Amino acid sequence: MKTQIIHSLTNSFESFAHKTQEGIEFWFARDLQQLLGYSKWDNFKNVIFKAKTACEVSGQEIENHFADIGKMVKIGSGATKEIPDVMLTRYACYLIAQNGDSSKEQIAFAQTYFAMQTRKAELIEQKILEFERVQAREKLKQTEKELSTVIYEQTGSDKNFALIRSKGDKALFGRSTQQIKDRLGIKNNKPLADHMPTILLKAKDFATEITIFNAKEHQMSTEQEISNEHITNNLTVRETLLSRGIRPENLPPEEDVKKVERKLNSEKKKALTNNDGFKKD
Repeated sequence: MKTQIIHSLTNSFESFAHKTQEGIEFWFARDLQQLLGYSKWDNFKNVIFKAKTACEVSGQEIENHFADIGKMVKIGSGATKEIPDVMLTRYACYLIAQNGDSSKEQIAFAQTYFAMQTRKAELIEQKILEFERVQAREKLKQTEKELSTVIYEQTGSDKNFALIRSKGDKALFGRSTQQIKDRLGIKNNKPLADHMPTILLKAKDFATEITIFNAKEHQMSTEQEISNEHITNNLTVRETLLSRGIRPENLPPEEDVKKVERKLNSEKKKALTNNDGFKKD
């Protein structure tokens, strides 16, 4: 029975959705009143008032989520009259559910339903951020590979890359690579960049791109020249971060990006497996 109620309320709520000409999704308060088990409009108006207050407290503009309107309804013998109604966004519906009478089964369901919807949005946002970090790490890997090639071609040695990169790290973090790894509890055999947050991956990548550009542009042919260039670029990026209140060495480490990538790939594989077309008998 509970399952039937849940399916019924879910389908009913989504089926009552409307869209404005601009494509904005909305619900009518009169419809929501019935769905949430309120027989009297005056009682439901009190819930709407509380929801508007919550909206304002959250820093949102009330009129962006609650639009008072008049609606014409039939009252018999072909006659009509105008009654007050409210156009509600999904967020407004959520606030109404949160401020409703939780002893009502419909309200209790709605609170759980919107909590689940919010959780879904949070999970989606988390996946997007994880994917962005994986992409940033891959981009840095390719940029550093290009720098390594440039160093080899212009200095004649493939031993200078690690030294130049470590000098760049010291300029960016104000400490050596090893000191940062020790401070963050990163194992010696793990690359520091695999535990960097996205902002530092992009900052490091930007500094490296500038080094590549100037090393080529000015035909730098010694380790010292390219090192000085890389140090300068990382110091400049560090100063920019510090000016915005971001101290690179104080940012906490992130989960190993390789594990994050494996997890994302595994979830993608499962999604493809579960959506591979019609099942055959």
